[in-house]
Amino acid sequence: MSHDSTVTLRECYEDAKTGRYGFFASNVTHFDILVGLLRGSASVDADLVVQLGMEEAAFFGDDDPAVGVDVFGGCLDALATRHGIEAYCNLDHIHLPNDFDFLEDAVATSVPDSVMVDASAEAFERNVKLTAKAVDSVDDDVLVEAELGRIAGIEGNTETPSDEAFYTDPDDAVEFVERTGCDLLAVSIGTQHGVASGRDLDVRPDLAADIHDALVEAGHDTFLVVHGASGLSNERIEELIDAGVCKFNKNTRYQYEFARTAADFYHDHADAIRPPADVADDRAGFFRESNWQPDKTHFHPHAVSEAAQERIAAVMSDLCMLTGCAGESVHTDR
Repeated sequence: MSHDSTVTLRECYEDAKTGRYGFFASNVTHFDILVGLLRGSASVDADLVVQLGMEEAAFFGDDDPAVGVDVFGGCLDALATRHGIEAYCNLDHIHLPNDFDFLEDAVATSVPDSVMVDASAEAFERNVKLTAKAVDSVDDDVLVEAELGRIAGIEGNTETPSDEAFYTDPDDAVEFVERTGCDLLAVSIGTQHGVASGRDLDVRPDLAADIHDALVEAGHDTFLVVHGASGLSNERIEELIDAGVCKFNKNTRYQYEFARTAADFYHDHADAIRPPADVADDRAGFFRESNWQPDKTHFHPHAVSEAAQERIAAVMSDLCMLTGCAGESVHTDR
């Protein structure tokens, strides 16, 4: 949570909804991805929504998720201030009821601006009950996102077979929002978590529009969310923004860009890092008995990190242009 900000995440989403633009809420699985996302957003004067799941929080906290949220929040605030943009933190896919303790510990750090609680695997009534409990357990200034309708694919270590995914019913969405009080609703419209290549996704912007209209007619200002956005075409993103969606979750794309950039970098510079076949692989002695020496220009961790950060920044700036949030930072004179 950016404590110096006078603009809340709710106001940020309200502006997006009014202006018909959106945000890619980006999961951060590595420090280099965070830096790249901030650089890319700042380069086009866009604010940033980042996401941290329990597994990712544990990574930043050396296997302690609550510590990880605190560590991540400090990095996020400091770097967002440096880049002159607002950066908001959402806790992603807190599975209910198992992760209630993590929810409480994480919110206590004052880092999250919003939390996404997920009981979508449960029956409707159970989902309502668990989500309502989560809404009651957090402060009013922390937005709560819930999910209605199951989304196929792999999210974290959880896989939902395609034949178990189903679309969200607009009437159910209205009832769900009224009974839970959630601020954002992730709806199932045919997207898929993880890598969706080779799959025929029947994505339905028309259903997103129907859900949006049903909520508006019922008097709700609920913000719509689409998960599994890594495989969506630009055309589909634009259609979904027109349908009223203001938040798209993206994770897998950044993971691939990070891994691909690192793989290409080390492939291109392998001869500077690995000894040739006729040189003993004396790593412990750092090749002191050999005429060959590794080149620190390429094996220094900062070299591959910089390449990854720049690639993520380029991807993020393009995504900000796609969703229309470029030039809309609260710190930009408009």
